[in-house]
Amino acid sequence: MKSPFNIYLVGVGGQGIGLLSETLLRAADYAGIQVLGVDTHGLAQRGGTVSSHLRLGPGAHSPLVPKGGADMVIALERHEAFRAMNSYLKDGGVLAYYDAQWQPLPVRLGGLLPNESLVVDEAQRRSLQVLRVFNPGLKDPRTQNIALLSEIARLGLVPMIESGHYEKALEDLLPSPLFEINLALLRNGANVPNTTKEKNDEA
Repeated sequence: MKSPFNIYLVGVGGQGIGLLSETLLRAADYAGIQVLGVDTHGLAQRGGTVSSHLRLGPGAHSPLVPKGGADMVIALERHEAFRAMNSYLKDGGVLAYYDAQWQPLPVRLGGLLPNESLVVDEAQRRSLQVLRVFNPGLKDPRTQNIALLSEIARLGLVPMIESGHYEKALEDLLPSPLFEINLALLRNGANVPNTTKEKNDEA
């Protein structure tokens, strides 16, 4: 990895962006990758946006991902996914999102709630790789973050980080039996319905 791999994570307060970000950060550390990170919580307690910045690899002098400079956006809500792909994700980058609709504060104030086709159309226009995950069988919506991480790990979307690194990170962060529950989801989340991966090759 010759230059930083920039990841911008975003969701709504209560969705578990903090755990997801810390898992990625620790997994990178287990993989021997230099990493910088910072969280920005905003109005999390009021349903506002929660975001994290991660920069993996050498050459990063600040933990903040510049707008338009993210190699990957990871989002836990469709509206936040759409906003982040337009403000942070570079052309040709990767959008990985869990297709929940929490109606964050900007939507409740009259903003647009994009449908799936709007996300797909924009992704095609900008040659983005899209990973959409949705599992209606999840018993606890707080595990949507790990369901998405499971697919990210299975597809190897973050360079040099392997499934075992994510597992070690979760073990550090979660007490038993929460660890066992989330570990099972991390290992088996690929076997869920309504998971799609698209590669758009338009120049």
